[in-house]
Amino acid sequence: MDTLPKTPAHTAHGHDGPDATAGPEVELNVTGMSCASCVGRVEKALKALPGISDPRVNLATGRATMRLDDPAALADVTATLGKLGYPAAPRESRLDVTGMTCASCVGRVEKALRAVPGVTEAVVNLATGVATVNHDPSVLPQHLADIVTAKGYASTLRREDPTRIAAHSHNHDDDAQKIKRNFLIALILTLPVFVTEMGGHLLPAFHHWLHVTFGTQNIWLMQFVLTLAVLVWPGRVFFKLGIPALLRGAPEMNSLVALGSGAAMLYSTIATFLPALLPEQSRYVYFEAAAVIVTLILLGRWLEARAKGQASDAIRKLVELAPDTASVERDGQVVTMPVADLKPGDIVRLAPGERVAVDGIVTEGRGLIDESMLTGEPVPVEKAAGARVTGGTVNGTSALSFRVTATGGDTALARIIRMVEDAQAAKLPVQAMVDKITAIFVPVVIGLAL
Repeated sequence: MDTLPKTPAHTAHGHDGPDATAGPEVELNVTGMSCASCVGRVEKALKALPGISDPRVNLATGRATMRLDDPAALADVTATLGKLGYPAAPRESRLDVTGMTCASCVGRVEKALRAVPGVTEAVVNLATGVATVNHDPSVLPQHLADIVTAKGYASTLRREDPTRIAAHSHNHDDDAQKIKRNFLIALILTLPVFVTEMGGHLLPAFHHWLHVTFGTQNIWLMQFVLTLAVLVWPGRVFFKLGIPALLRGAPEMNSLVALGSGAAMLYSTIATFLPALLPEQSRYVYFEAAAVIVTLILLGRWLEARAKGQASDAIRKLVELAPDTASVERDGQVVTMPVADLKPGDIVRLAPGERVAVDGIVTEGRGLIDESMLTGEPVPVEKAAGARVTGGTVNGTSALSFRVTATGGDTALARIIRMVEDAQAAKLPVQAMVDKITAIFVPVVIGLAL
């Protein structure tokens, strides 16, 4: 269970909403508790610690919930639990990270996270934009997110809400279309520059005809206009991302593209408009190099975005199995409400043909439910009072009612989605070696160029 700040909606029943001035509420998984006296011992010890307030311990879930008035007090909490013989279990936190565009970005984020005291492992999935961090319970996940943000990659704590995964997957499709459009624009603008500059190397007669007919200066002016359009229109993203990264002292692939294409453009512009500043034997233009660099990198980014969308397609299909709303009994009436608002203990009415919203236990009715999404078995399974139902499965022709037992990230469907994400995030040994190389590749290339 991640240590996540909670909103008032997440407070335990029977407690008032938190004071606006109070610190974040956190949860710790406490091990070794076996009875009510263990709970009392833990609560008594926590209440005696400065910097925390309203500690509550749940024996059934094995969790201790408290509000941190001083973030530094979390270390005292974990130390105290360890001395009592009820150590807090190590935890796994997930962060949503934006702004990563290449393997060097992944390596930089992983390096920053692994450098945090108390972090044992950090793995970043470029396809889903998720960082999975295993760390000591004394480390606040928000602290990890702040460290990643400080490196130039905006990061937030990931909520165990499958709908966020769905939205992220659809974003990959949007990115692919946008990058494809930019690539095609760059290609159309680059082709005349490439043909007029490099065509003469293949066909000397074409080179002679071109320069005699149009004139060298006019050709250079045409190349200048088209290349400038490539750099300030589809290629501006490289400068927008690469230059700030370079100024932060953390250059990445966007920085290389910006420097390479920018240097070629600057030199060629001087050769075109201020040739007297250059030796006569060096008065050449490299507009085609600047344009082709941007165009080819955009092609690679487009293929990469397509691959990301395909990698996330399996997750998206799983997410789409869960409905957005459910019919819930409230105060003697049946109301339709978002699935995200369901709580354990709610009674949900399931209409014929409707998908089960979350995990639960049947309380009323008898019928068949198609569980092929879980088992692969095409024959529906009969359900009666006391039987378990799983979110994402499909009800048959009978109306049923069930009591909610798990919501959000605790459902079977959410666990399946997490396993698919973990499988996508797993790296082969050769990938780990590539990440190490990319971490130094950009600085080494810039150094050699200088």
